[in-house]
Amino acid sequence: MKIVFLDSTALPKHIPIPRPNFPHQWIEYEYTSAEQTVERAKEADIIITSKVIFNREVMQQLPNLKLIALTATGTNNIDLIAAKELGITVKNITGYSSVTVPEHVLGLIFALRHNLMNWYRDQLSAKWADCKQFCYFDYPINDVKGSTLGVVGKGSLGTEIGRLATALGMNVMYAERKGAKTIRDGYLPFETVLKEADIVTLHCPLTADTQDLINADTLKLMKPTAYLINTGRGPLVNEQALVEALQNNTIAAAAIDVMVKEPPEKDNLLLQAAKTLPNLIITPHIAWASNQAVDILVKKLCKNIEDFVVEGK
Repeated sequence: MKIVFLDSTALPKHIPIPRPNFPHQWIEYEYTSAEQTVERAKEADIIITSKVIFNREVMQQLPNLKLIALTATGTNNIDLIAAKELGITVKNITGYSSVTVPEHVLGLIFALRHNLMNWYRDQLSAKWADCKQFCYFDYPINDVKGSTLGVVGKGSLGTEIGRLATALGMNVMYAERKGAKTIRDGYLPFETVLKEADIVTLHCPLTADTQDLINADTLKLMKPTAYLINTGRGPLVNEQALVEALQNNTIAAAAIDVMVKEPPEKDNLLLQAAKTLPNLIITPHIAWASNQAVDILVKKLCKNIEDFVVEGK
């Protein structure tokens, strides 16, 4: 079996990937462009990738390809219909980030509620040293306990962040799907959650219905003191509308781990806004990437490959 990993730098190098327990040739590339994909994959039986695009045209040129083993949960870079028609199995990985993503969200909640980024930036200057008192009070600090968290998406990640938030003494609300005609038990209408939450965190899948879920209209529903957190998918949020909402104080702050295009262009609206807006935190799509989560991921990757080759499933 020839196994080709097309974008190995999508995983941290310091965590080794276990090799499958059957005879194989392993070839690894740090990054593969669209123009390089067919040439590098043309003799592969198994492709490992995170974000390389496999559309119908590409897969039709890969007669040996039997399995695409993704190193991520999302499958939107694969034409799944074409893969099935061409007899190519696609396996993704789920459940590896059920601790680290909720913890990252909690970290962002504390950073926003306690204004940690502004206090940190001040220490890059002599502001504290020049202060005549032992401390100063330029930025509001609000307790996390007693605040209301609105969770959009009640899968494993949304459920876990809700559990942790409840343990911290937060009030947790789960949003029903936007436009739903009936409200399920345990949910509140989408608009109600936006209106009442102090913090809104997004954990729903990206679909045609959820693209631009957070836009100029939905941002206006939120409290002017509210925060938005997105560790889900970039296109859930309209970036232009978010920047304008932060600039106009429509909402108080936002913390973003994902963007519409990744990596973003240097002139990306959010990246540019972060240079001047004190109420915007950006992390580079690493909410999932604790050492423990990646260790789980690579073991599941190996098992997916072995199950397919050895067990035929």
